[in-house]
Amino acid sequence: MEKKVRSNNEIKSWDAHLDQKYGEVGTPSRTEFEVKAHTFVLAELLKDERAKAKMTQAQLAERTGTKKSYISRIENGHADIQLSTLYRIIEQGFNRKLEFTIH
Repeated sequence: MEKKVRSNNEIKSWDAHLDQKYGEVGTPSRTEFEVKAHTFVLAELLKDERAKAKMTQAQLAERTGTKKSYISRIENGHADIQLSTLYRIIEQGFNRKLEFTIH
């Protein structure tokens, strides 16, 4: 079996790849992709923090006044989390502080 060797002309930047696949920045399809990507990252961060705290979803839900099923949906990227809930999870659930930076 022959391997296909790519020329340097076929190599794209990450931004060019995203532009081609999801549209340019500011288009509805690109915005939808970016929202989903950020939701995924947030879900992974919350899962990691919960694992570091050696807490179950049920324990985190109890500490934050939510339901285990809601914590599960957040961690699986299937819930649109409110800012107030995110603060409760970080501050009450993990006893940490949440800070934002706007670029």
